[in-house]
Amino acid sequence: MSKLLSILLLLILVTGVGGFAFLATWDMPAPSQPVERVIPNDRFG
Repeated sequence: MSKLLSILLLLILVTGVGGFAFLATWDMPAPSQPVERVIPNDRFG
């Protein structure tokens, strides 16, 4: 049982480190369209 638990923990650790490395190195593209929102004056009162 101890061997199974250690393999499971190692798998979780490797998955977490791999996911972090993927997100840290991923060059996510910026939005291609500008976002324009109209805020009503009632919210500033």
